[in-house]
Amino acid sequence: MKLSLHRFRPRLLDTLAGYSRQQLARDAGAGLTVGVVALPLAMAFAIASGVKPEAGIVTAIIAGLLISALGGSNVQIGGPAGAFIVIVYGIVERYGLANLLIATMLAGVLLFAMGLFKLGALVRYVPVSIVIGFTNGIAVLIALSQVKDFLGLATGPMPADFFSQIGVLGGALHSLNPWALGIALASLATVVLWPKSYTMPTAPVGALARTRRVAAHLPGTVVVLVGATLAVTLLQLPVDTIGSRFGGIPQALPAFALPDFSWATAKQLVVPTLTIALLGAVESLLCARVADNMAADLGETPRHDPNQELMAQGVANFVTPLFGGIPATGTIARTVTNVRAGGRTPVAGIVHALTLLAVVLVAAPLALNVPLAALAGILLFVAWNMGEWREFARLKHFNLPYRTILLGTFFTTVVFDLTVAVELGLVLACVFFIWRMGTLFRVAPLSDHTLPAGVAGFELYGSLFFGAVGQVEALPGMVPAGHHALVLDLHRLVLLDSSGLDALEQAQRSLARRGVALWLVQVNQQPLSLMQRSGFVSHIGAERVCGSLAEAQAQISRATSASVSAPAP
Repeated sequence: MKLSLHRFRPRLLDTLAGYSRQQLARDAGAGLTVGVVALPLAMAFAIASGVKPEAGIVTAIIAGLLISALGGSNVQIGGPAGAFIVIVYGIVERYGLANLLIATMLAGVLLFAMGLFKLGALVRYVPVSIVIGFTNGIAVLIALSQVKDFLGLATGPMPADFFSQIGVLGGALHSLNPWALGIALASLATVVLWPKSYTMPTAPVGALARTRRVAAHLPGTVVVLVGATLAVTLLQLPVDTIGSRFGGIPQALPAFALPDFSWATAKQLVVPTLTIALLGAVESLLCARVADNMAADLGETPRHDPNQELMAQGVANFVTPLFGGIPATGTIARTVTNVRAGGRTPVAGIVHALTLLAVVLVAAPLALNVPLAALAGILLFVAWNMGEWREFARLKHFNLPYRTILLGTFFTTVVFDLTVAVELGLVLACVFFIWRMGTLFRVAPLSDHTLPAGVAGFELYGSLFFGAVGQVEALPGMVPAGHHALVLDLHRLVLLDSSGLDALEQAQRSLARRGVALWLVQVNQQPLSLMQRSGFVSHIGAERVCGSLAEAQAQISRATSASVSAPAP
C-alpha cells in the first residue's frame, strides 16, 4: 500500500497570485498594528515562563515570520503564547533551559511529521470539554504566576508546583511593595478600560466619539508599557524592572547556536516534547479555526489547511530554539487583531515579524525601565480573557460526563500537569463514550411479528461491541423452556466488533446445548462480513442466515418438519 503524504505548499504562494497594491497597504498596516501589540506580550510571556524577555521577542520574530511564510492559514499570527507559560516554566525548572530548547526542537520534528502524515484533522477530535478544562486551568496558573510581580513580593525563584507557589506567596506577603501594586492596578485598569478598536462604531458622531476611536487604534498594552516606563523613569520608583532583573534587552538578534544534544538527554524529554507538540498543535489549529470563522463573517479568505499549518509550526519550533527562542504556536489575540486591522494574507504576519525586528534593533535600550508589575497587570488581563469562565456557570445544563471531563481536566491541570490532565480527559471521554454507546444498544422482543410455536424472536438495536456484550450474554436465559429455535432480527444492528461476535458465538453454543437453533435475519453488510470471515456463518450453517423474517419462518418450518418425519434411531 502506497503511503500518502501531504504536499508541502505554503498558503503564501497561493495568495501572491494577483496580489495588489491595495492589499499590500492593508496587510502592511495590519502587520504594523500586530507588531506593536505583540511586543509587550512577547516580553511578558517570556518573563512569566522563567526565561529572559529577549527569548520571547526572538520567538515572535523568527517563529512569527516562519509560521506566516510557510503556514496553511491566510491570517494566522504565530509566536509565544500564554498557554505555554506554565509548560515552559515547569520544563525550565525541572530540566533546565538547554533541555527546553532540545524539547522544543524535538516537538518541532513531531509537529512536522503530524502534518506530513496528514494528522492535522485528528486534533479536531479532542473533545471541547477537555480543551475548555485545560485552557481554564492554564489561565488560573498564569494568574497565580503573576501574583509575585503584581504585589512586588520578594520571594526569590518561584516553584512550579501549585500548592508550593501558594505557600511561598503566602509567606512573602509581608514584603508587599505598594508602588508595584499601584503600578499593577493602574496597568490592569488601563488595559481593561482602554477603548478597543473592534468595539467602536463604524461612523462615530461627535468629538468624544472621534477621540475614542482614534485612541482605540493605539493598543492599551502599548499605552501601559509606555506610561508605566515613564512613571518609573521620571519618579524613580523602587520597583523591579527588566533592567534590574535581566540587565535589559540586547540590541540585536542572538547568534545561531546548536544546543548540546545527546540521545540520553532526549530520552528524558519524551514527556516535555509530547506536551509541547500536543499543546502547540491544539492551540494553533484552534486559533486557525477562530480566524476562519472571523474571516468567513467578512466574506473573505479560504479556510486553513491544518496539515500545512502543522508543518509550518514544526519548522518554526525547530528553528527558533537555535536562536534561543521558546515554543511557539498560533496566538488568538494577535490573530484576531490582524483580522480586525485588515490583514488578509500571510504578508501581514511577515510585516509583524519585521516590525518587531526593527523595534529590537532601534529601541531595545528603552526597555530597561519597563516595570515587571506593569507586565503582570497585562498578563492578568490575558489570563482572564484566555479562560472561558462562563462554562463553569453553564455546567448545570450539561450531563454528568461533560461536567466530569471538564472539571477533571481543569483541576488536574492546576494541581498536577497539563499532560496528565489531557490524558485523564481523554481516558474519561473514552470511558463515558463506551458507556453511552453501550446503553444505546438493546435487545427487544419481536412483538410485532407472529412466530410459530416453539420459536422465540428478538431484535438487536445499535452497535454490538465490547461495551454492550452483557445483554447478548443474557440471551440464552431469555429463551423460554421448550423452545427449539431463536430468531435474531439484525437489520437495526449497525456495527459488530470481535467482542460482540464472540458473545454471539458463546450464546449460540449455550443455545445449542439446550437444543435451540439460532437463526439470523436481515444481517447488515458489516456484521455479515465479519461473521463470514470469522467462520461463524459456516459454523451455524449458511441456510440459517436469511434475508427476511418470512424466509426464516419457512426455513424453520421445513427444518422442524424434517426432524419430525425423520425415523427414530
